[in-house]
Amino acid sequence: MERKHTLSVLVENTPGALARIVGLFTGRGFNIDSLCVAETLDPTLSHLTLVTHGDEMIIEQIIKQLRRLIDVYKVVDVTEESEFVEREMALIKVKAEKDTRAEVLRMCDIFRCKVVDVSPRTYTIEVTGPESKLKAVIELLKPLGIKEIVRTGLIAMKREKKTV
Repeated sequence: MERKHTLSVLVENTPGALARIVGLFTGRGFNIDSLCVAETLDPTLSHLTLVTHGDEMIIEQIIKQLRRLIDVYKVVDVTEESEFVEREMALIKVKAEKDTRAEVLRMCDIFRCKVVDVSPRTYTIEVTGPESKLKAVIELLKPLGIKEIVRTGLIAMKREKKTV
């Protein structure tokens, strides 16, 4: 059964490393739904969070192929972990005319969003949370007039074991 998988990849922070990973996907006809890369505490390494989809056999093949790349140190299918935290951030520019400003601010309050920029006719809102929260905010803001959306892509981290 095909489903979404979030892969956490520790990779060398060198020119071409990301290109090789993306090339692996395009060369084999796999799709990347979301990709987020940033330097770790160690400046020689980057953490890459990649969201793709496929059945178990395809995901297994993707992971094996990633592990064979010389730039890749570690690959974990976070989706297979028992507990993990995932977040995404979006900036949403929404119309904020006189008659809709209060409604936009009310939705920001309900969803704990931040207004990060104001112009005479728009608000730019920062939304952070799981993908489901972003989708809900977007759906509720659509009738008010979304002008632009920019999303970071998903980031994820395995939870540590909780002890009593």
